[in-house]
Formats: sequence, C-alpha cells, structure tokens
Amino acid sequence: QVQVVESGGGLVQPGGSLKIACEISGFSSQYYAIGWFRRAPGKEREFVASIFWDTIYANSVKGRFTISRDNAKNTVYLQMNSLKPDDTALYYCAAQVPVPGTWGSWGQGTQVTVSS
Repeated sequence: QVQVVESGGGLVQPGGSLKIACEISGFSSQYYAIGWFRRAPGKEREFVASIFWDTIYANSVKGRFTISRDNAKNTVYLQMNSLKPDDTALYYCAAQVPVPGTWGSWGQGTQVTVSS
C-alpha cells in the first residue's frame, strides 16, 4: 500500500531554517519523481520543488530551499533556509505513483508557519 507521510513542520522566525521530511512506503522512491507543494491561506496549491533524475525548483524558493533524498530511508527532505512570512503554508509531499507523469499519491501535509 502506497503511503506518503510528511513531518517536521512548525513555527520558525523570519530568516530561520526548517527541514521537513516525506517518508514513503509501498514503493521505492528513488525510481519515481517526488515533489513538494504548498498551499497558503486563501491561495491555490503551488509547486515548490521536485526530485527525480534532477531537481527542479519554483522561482520563489530557488537558492533558499533544497530538496534531497535518502534512498536507504526511502525519505525525501526539503531544507528551507532564509524563510519568509510568505513561505507560511501547508506543505504537501506527492509522488508520481501509480502513473508516471501524474502526481497521484499525496500526503496529508505538514504546517510551516514563519512569524516573529
């Protein structure tokens, strides 16, 4: 059974850092694209970053966020530095499973709040 579970969210001050994790079970994540998305209050869900053969970032986070994977733990991470209040959102992890090219498996999200 495919499961995608996010963790590590919390409250952080502007300029601070946070690392969130996406633990995957039911398939080997190294063979599929894994992505992070976010939904801010009153806004639509937006793409943040993805990893497969390469990494892709939204312009709004490029240079501040880093996506990485630990194949042994079947976990994908999002390291977020220089956080801004505009980064406040519910962060979701998604996988292109079962259909490659389609974000078909989603987690429940982890809340990241950037505030002083």
